[in-house]
Order: sequence, then structure tokens, then C-alpha cells
Amino acid sequence: MADRKIKLAIPTGRMSKEVLDLLQEAGLYIPATGKNYRPPVGDSRFEVKMLKAANIPKLVEYGAHDVGFSGLDWIEETQADVETILDTKLLPVRIVSAVPVGTDPFTDNAGKPIVVASEYERLTKAYMDSKNVDYRYLRTFGATEVFPPEDADMIVDNTATGSALTANNLEIAEVLLPSTTRFLANRQSLKDRFVRDILDNLALLMKSILDARNRVLLEMNVEQNNLDSVIRILPAMKSPTVQPLHGNSSFAVKAAVPRKDICQLVLKLRSAGATDILQTQLQRVII
Repeated sequence: MADRKIKLAIPTGRMSKEVLDLLQEAGLYIPATGKNYRPPVGDSRFEVKMLKAANIPKLVEYGAHDVGFSGLDWIEETQADVETILDTKLLPVRIVSAVPVGTDPFTDNAGKPIVVASEYERLTKAYMDSKNVDYRYLRTFGATEVFPPEDADMIVDNTATGSALTANNLEIAEVLLPSTTRFLANRQSLKDRFVRDILDNLALLMKSILDARNRVLLEMNVEQNNLDSVIRILPAMKSPTVQPLHGNSSFAVKAAVPRKDICQLVLKLRSAGATDILQTQLQRVII
């Protein structure tokens, strides 16, 4: 198996930096090299090609690449038969239908076909067919939000914050699909134990990094009479680590806690009697 190279497809565009940063933290260094779509990789077991995210799921299904990264939106749009090894939860977006503010093409079009513009042909047609209305599909190639109202009555597009929709006087009508970046693989490739072991280990390392990004380590000192109150507050992964301090009746308490709760949690811990509270950034969390 020494000569077997695992073919890895990395998305270009907005996904690229997030994916490359995650891989580097997981020990797989791939330098961003401008227009070099076949960059070097710091692991001789891999060879890398940069591709549009929309193309990756089908190419992985066909076996042109063993593994790659793409959004769930493009997996669903292309109906690619691949195995998702890891949902990275990076770059969350929603696939939505959107219309000019204050309009409803389903009731306002006076019997005319609804013109709906989108890059997502299959998802759009499935959505419009479910409405049982007469429509025309218009294929776009980016900047979909600019089409209404002159060139389309409605769009189907991805949005993270909705700011581009708002800037173009559009509002969300319905959410069709939430999407995040997935680490996906060819099913036949995964039957090769050499490939499966490497990809499972890479996924474990990436997950440990992603989990660490969502948590911080809190350490504090607690008097014995306050210990139960502090322990009840701490949302540890399993249970906090508690160790007696040398020479007195106090304890050192340690727990990895969700980052999103940290500000209010620290205040509650202080009120419950915790002192000398330290917060530390985690690098990996392997459960």
C-alpha cells in the first residue's frame, strides 16, 4: 500500500480557507498557492486537487477522488451517492426561496408562470413542483439575488446572514434546506482498510479541533462548604475534576465548558463561591 495515494478534493472559493485551516490544525498542511489547483501537500499519503464545491460530490461518487469537502446543499442538489464521514458544521447556510419584499408570486402573478432563478436546478424544481404551480426555471451563474423583480419573480439561493437579500430588497419566503460543510468519501474507497483507517483518523483529529473551538477550560478554587453549589452549576462533559489543595480544606475544580455560556457562567460561579477562576483555550477535545 506504500504507493497508494489518497485523492483529496478541496473546494475553491469561500470554503477554501476554512477547510485548509482545519486540515492544517489536524496535521495536513496544504499551502494556498493562488491558481495552482494541484498544490503540494505535507503528507505523502495524499494528493490534492482544488475544485468547485458544486463539482466535488459527484466526482467523489464516481471515484475520481477518494474524499473531499463540500456543502450538504451540493450533495443534495447533485444527489451524489457518497458517505459523510464528518459534518464539520463549518460555514452554515440556509437554502431559501426569496421574493421582493411584500410580494407573493404564488398569489400575485395573475395566472402568469412564476419565473424562479437559481443555481440549484434540482432543488428549485422539486420545490416548485411541490407547489403545483406553473413556473419557468432560470439558471443563474452567481449573483442570483440581483434578478428580481425585473428578471425573476423569485429566487432560490443560499444565505448565511440574509444581508445580501436585504440589500437587494428581498425577504425569505421559505427555508428549503440547512447546509454545512461535510467531509465526504467514495463508498468503494472506504472498503480499502488502508484508506478507511487514514480517513477515520483524520476525521477524529478534525472533530477534536472543532469540539475544542466550542469549549474553554475553566479552573477555579472552591472552599469545601461551597463545593456542591459550584459543581451543580458546572456543565462539564462528564463531571468536573476535583482535587484537594495542599494544606487546607479547599479544592481545585476543573471543567471544559461550552464557550457560548462562558460570560454568564463565570458570574454564577463567582456568586456560588468560586475564586481564582482561570480560563484557558483548548486545542483538542477527544471524547
